[in-house]
Amino acid sequence: MTLAAAARYNLPAMPEARPERSRRARPEPPVRRGGPVRRGGSPADQPIRVLIAKPGLDGHDRGAKVVARALRDAGMEVIYTGIRQTPDMIAEAALQEDVDVIGLSILSGAHLELFPRVVQALKDRGIDPDDVLLFAGGIIPDDDIPRLKDLGFREVFRPGASTEEIIDYVRRWAARRGNGAPAERATGAP
Repeated sequence: MTLAAAARYNLPAMPEARPERSRRARPEPPVRRGGPVRRGGSPADQPIRVLIAKPGLDGHDRGAKVVARALRDAGMEVIYTGIRQTPDMIAEAALQEDVDVIGLSILSGAHLELFPRVVQALKDRGIDPDDVLLFAGGIIPDDDIPRLKDLGFREVFRPGASTEEIIDYVRRWAARRGNGAPAERATGAP
């Protein structure tokens, strides 16, 4: 907008070009057990770190975003990878972000094809599925739930599950593990 046009509409004039911002290189974090070392404090002082991912070609992510926002609002650090993630991309994000919890959302019906690949990609990066909480959500038939639990998924949240149910489950798991929310908060008691 020109200065004359800005004056005519009582608007501030916009500069013609924005100055370039310098991009500082981030130092590489130190690595442990396949993930970055968290700085300072005991594990109980650290917030629960959650990765929410949408594997495969499933493009519907409203539910995943609702869960991610609810977990964030409950005080957890949430990393949402977005849609159309490969198993390797999910595992690499889990490794780089040093997450405690991995939640996979799927509506496409490809869970029996993709979830084993995610678990294998985690193992390939030194992340033991017994060391993190794996949970799934979406359209998953009853007959498939035992197979997912055999892979290491501790819970499957289906349509109609409340965000409070998911938050409470994650907090209880973290309290038993010894990090994140204290046990009395995890159960909802003051």
